[in-house]
Amino acid sequence: MKYGRKSLHDKIVFYSLAIPAIIIALILLLLLLTQTSLSIPIFNVQGVTSTYISTTWRPSYEPPPTGAWYGLLPAIWGTLTSAIIAVLLALPLSLSVVIFVEEILPRRFREYISAIIDLMAGMPTILFGIWGLSFLGPILQAYVMTPLHEYLGFIPVFSCKPLAPATVLTAGVLLSLMIFPFMVVVIQETYRAIPITYKEAGWSLGLTMYEYVKLNMSMISPAIVSAILLGFGRASSETAAVTLVVGNAYNIGFCILSPAYTISSLIANQFTESGDFPYMQNALFAGGLILLIIGLIVNTIGIIILRRLRF
Repeated sequence: MKYGRKSLHDKIVFYSLAIPAIIIALILLLLLLTQTSLSIPIFNVQGVTSTYISTTWRPSYEPPPTGAWYGLLPAIWGTLTSAIIAVLLALPLSLSVVIFVEEILPRRFREYISAIIDLMAGMPTILFGIWGLSFLGPILQAYVMTPLHEYLGFIPVFSCKPLAPATVLTAGVLLSLMIFPFMVVVIQETYRAIPITYKEAGWSLGLTMYEYVKLNMSMISPAIVSAILLGFGRASSETAAVTLVVGNAYNIGFCILSPAYTISSLIANQFTESGDFPYMQNALFAGGLILLIIGLIVNTIGIIILRRLRF
């Protein structure tokens, strides 16, 4: 669309509005450059591949490779595992809430439920963490994790005995509760954007409620995929709450009933003492770099998919 000739006043206003956008882009670029530059020293002594695929985390006053060694694979594995669990649990919960609010709940109550969901999204994450540590974790250990191990222990993901409430599963469940409001907003706003003529056409064909909802969900499938990706990005970067409930044990395995580390919890726990050990801080920056790259890729793909949705 072409606009008419702009006055000097209009140009000043329009160009000044570009300044915040440019600043945000520069901050993101600066963040990426900082993480990269501070990660280079550990890459020089250990190698990029060895840093990210090694399972050994051995702080020492002797520099690597003969003394200390900082491998990030267990933390990366714990991050991906807890985030995947969170998305798998949050997706059906989000879809159920959207369908219930938009198709079943009386209209006068919809805004109240939406307000509650927005309130959950705005709560401090540390509150989720202490609640998960003191209440959710023990409940899961007694009534979910222990029965899963007893009756389904032959399955690798349930093969280890849950010795403590803080496990990968606890972190995944807690993260699912934290990311579900964000996923609901993405799906709900797109669901509401479906033209009323499309919905009326569905009813006019004599569809059942199940068929009607299934048809609507198929029309917003890109938004659902986008919500999954954005939720994954949000879950993988959470720090305070996960640090309290993930168990913080540096191991790698397929069992989700054991404690683990995530990149965020590793940085939170180790950064204060990292200055005492050579290259340890650089290794933590390398963990932050891979976390930043994962977040950029996942969120960018999610936003691109969401913007391509058209009715």
